[in-house]
Amino acid sequence: MLQFRSLVFSLTAALAVSAPAWAGKLAIVIDDVGYRPQQENQVLALPVNISVAVLPNAPHAREMATKAHNGGREVLIHMPMAPLSKQPLEKDTLRPDMSSDEIERIIRDAVSKVPYAVGMNNHMGSAMTSNLFGMQKVMQALSRYNLYFLDSMTIGNSQATRAAAGTGVKVIKRKVFLDDTQNEADIRFQFNRAIQLARRTGSAIAIGHPHPSTVRVLQQMVYNLPPDITLVRPSSLLNEPQVDTSTPNTAPPTTVQPTAPRNPFRGVKLCKPKQTPAPVYATRFFTVLGESISQSPLVQYYQQQWQGWGKKA
Repeated sequence: MLQFRSLVFSLTAALAVSAPAWAGKLAIVIDDVGYRPQQENQVLALPVNISVAVLPNAPHAREMATKAHNGGREVLIHMPMAPLSKQPLEKDTLRPDMSSDEIERIIRDAVSKVPYAVGMNNHMGSAMTSNLFGMQKVMQALSRYNLYFLDSMTIGNSQATRAAAGTGVKVIKRKVFLDDTQNEADIRFQFNRAIQLARRTGSAIAIGHPHPSTVRVLQQMVYNLPPDITLVRPSSLLNEPQVDTSTPNTAPPTTVQPTAPRNPFRGVKLCKPKQTPAPVYATRFFTVLGESISQSPLVQYYQQQWQGWGKKA
């Protein structure tokens, strides 16, 4: 009996040493697809578990979505959503003040332009995703198309998970942005950070863009993942536990008002006197007034008439 226990202990210890302590799942999504086919084709040459998010109004949206799907890749709609900052926006950017019908129309149009999409994530969107009422309208529309929502987490207090409650739409969250900068050393650092998060929490989603530097780093690193890290599609993480750290934001959406036109005219600057002007007393006012009256043409005319200068000889 003692020898049997000793054998079981030895086998358990050997398995603990040889097996990974935690098998982590890593999903990678490349955003902004549809504008640069030459660079995006390099993304499509990477392992098929790397997914792409296609901008619906990009000139090559349908072409790249179809090519990605035919290659066995997962396709998402990269839906433009309103940011808090002022910057140029894509056509049909979702805003919190839009009606449910308008949001439904834009999402329906996006679904038709990005074939084979199984999910959606937000392009920008800090103003939209932080608004509960706006996101509830988005989730109601998504529920009609059986799409999941990948929250790009462009703002910490995103209401996406809260808004999806009761709609049947599943929400997953981005953990790492790979390329806030296009420096390869920074991208490698972020890639390793995603690996560490996947190892520590069980899964992680990293989002990047089809920049040449990002593509080069992926070409170097995705083929050399640690043995305890598995490259997966985002949809395989839909049943992973999600933590919602947001606080309720129930403020009604406000209509975006046009800013007032800038006044191009500026007032004339006052010249400061070098010396303090002498005081003016009330008696001076009456003196000037009397001089003005006595020197007026009307008074002088009557004065000449009175003196006889104006009479005919």
